[in-house]
Amino acid sequence: MNMKDEIVKVMAEADCLHSDAEVSAALDRMAADVTEVLKHANPLVYVVLNGGIIAAGQLLPRLRFPLEVSYLHATRYGDKTQGGRLNWKVKPTEDMHGRTVLIVDDILDEGNTLAAIIEYCREQGATEVLTAVVVNKSHDRKAFPGMHADFVGLEVEDRFLFGCGMDYKGFWRNTLGIYAVKGL
Repeated sequence: MNMKDEIVKVMAEADCLHSDAEVSAALDRMAADVTEVLKHANPLVYVVLNGGIIAAGQLLPRLRFPLEVSYLHATRYGDKTQGGRLNWKVKPTEDMHGRTVLIVDDILDEGNTLAAIIEYCREQGATEVLTAVVVNKSHDRKAFPGMHADFVGLEVEDRFLFGCGMDYKGFWRNTLGIYAVKGL
């Protein structure tokens, strides 16, 4: 089977965990919560690429208060010899000193990359670093005990997910619904 056929088949067989309408309602709730907390904070919002693109594109227009938006792109190495090392593809460029920073991403899975980004922002002088994710994957493998995002749209089971910024082999980030690969 070629890649295109595989990608189409994965979507055709996927389990829809949350429809477009459910994700949209979750984003409305998130926006209300973010607004309540940050409406007077003049936050600097960082979108984590690539996964955070869809989340930010859906969430930010719902925030009706002044904020600055930028992006960063960071990944972590999965092998044990370099575990914990953050690889910046695009490093944050705005001055965070004395600012409230909101990090927007698609999912909190294990959270190693997000934890490293938070630490980096604090080292750069941010007075407060908050996180917003569309999906929190429910399991006990978080980067540290008690790790959580400050703003969460949906809690999902521990499956291989795609949609709303999350991908399957680089594809299907562009769907608003949340899907799980059949059998995974």
